[in-house]
Amino acid sequence: MPDPSHHRHGDPFTRWLRADAAPLTHLDPDAPLEDLEPLRALIGDARVVAIGENSHFIHEFTLLRERVLRFLTERCGFTVLAFEYGFSEGFPLDAWARGEGTEDALPGLLGPSIPVGVDAPLRRLRRHNRTAAPPVRFAGIDIPAAGGSLLPALAPVADYLRAVDPEAVPLIEEAMRIAASFAGGSAADAAPAWARLEAAEQDALSAVLNRLLIRFRSVEPLYLSRGDRRGYDIARRRLEGACHGDHTFRAMAGLFSGTGLTADTSARDLYMAESLLWHLERGAPGTRIVLAAHNAHIQKTPVSFDGRLTGFPMGQHLHSVLGEDYIAVGLTSSTGQTGEMRRDERSRFGFTVEPTPLGAPEPGSVEAAFTDAGLGLSLADLRRARRPDIGGDGSAPGPDRIRIQGAQLHTPVLDAFDAVLHSPVSTVIGGLGLDAVPGPAPADRTAGGGST
Repeated sequence: MPDPSHHRHGDPFTRWLRADAAPLTHLDPDAPLEDLEPLRALIGDARVVAIGENSHFIHEFTLLRERVLRFLTERCGFTVLAFEYGFSEGFPLDAWARGEGTEDALPGLLGPSIPVGVDAPLRRLRRHNRTAAPPVRFAGIDIPAAGGSLLPALAPVADYLRAVDPEAVPLIEEAMRIAASFAGGSAADAAPAWARLEAAEQDALSAVLNRLLIRFRSVEPLYLSRGDRRGYDIARRRLEGACHGDHTFRAMAGLFSGTGLTADTSARDLYMAESLLWHLERGAPGTRIVLAAHNAHIQKTPVSFDGRLTGFPMGQHLHSVLGEDYIAVGLTSSTGQTGEMRRDERSRFGFTVEPTPLGAPEPGSVEAAFTDAGLGLSLADLRRARRPDIGGDGSAPGPDRIRIQGAQLHTPVLDAFDAVLHSPVSTVIGGLGLDAVPGPAPADRTAGGGST
């Protein structure tokens, strides 16, 4: 019988990967950074470099990503750290990272947000900024509370309107009243709570938010005469975040009920892309941003499951605007565990995270290629594999799928990502307070398709 391993080892992409991937030597964020030097040639002069992960809440991904963030800020001159974190909520974190407040104030600033690993990079950034000039900034880009509540955006907009447009305050207060009635920790619990509202309340919230946004745009000169440009721009972007969040409640409710419109949850990714560009355009000359977010948000190709289009990711929008100035680096693993997110309205954020063993990498996946090439912790610059000879027989080169938690996302990997960071093993972080709640469990459904 033919040796199947010989067939695998003869695959053109696997042969290329074995010869071209750069081995990495450390996971420790405080270890020397020399093994990451291949990143320098990979990113070149790009203005935005995104570092992904195929699942949140993974120990090895958190360590590796922190090392890469450190390399890009300390060695490559990146000036902003952007995170899959609320745009509105990011401003007090930026002030803290630049030295404001006390060392122990961070937990209060983070509040009840989902623990996606922003705290350790922020603490490192604050230490770095004690001696750095200029300081590295922090930027949030997401809709408020990862789609869990509109209040983190609406409350500061209300404060702004009290100063520049008191006549509009009753409108924002009405929006906040309705928003408070279904606010949760994430979209996984807020969307079902939103769906239980009376249709009149749902429609009233959408109408008043739209009314406020159009007023913001229409009377901009009035607001600028009573305030300043930066205050106006931030308040308007916060309000836009609330509008995208409101749309996302409808989209998520439709997704969970099976009645949603095609790719309707893309509104969140569009907001994240536009928020990142907002920070890029308003930064100092030479601003370069390193972005941390889920693989499914940073990839440059559409997201589809079982042949059905589910969304256009942030990375696709950024690539369309920035071209080669946008670099997407996916992060994945071959063995170990993943953190499966299960909807559970009794839990803190509307979902639990269950440590789940990973199966063997699927044939045709990028994880199978790393395994068959005998690679451990490593980095592959996929742009170097975009050559006709890699495909051998002239077919499309490279793997056609990549892990998303315990599932496989079918996409042309060489088009979706410019590079892949590979960890041979992954384990779920313990002690996050995201364990299953005792007692009868609700229907077993994943929370939001794999990313928060």
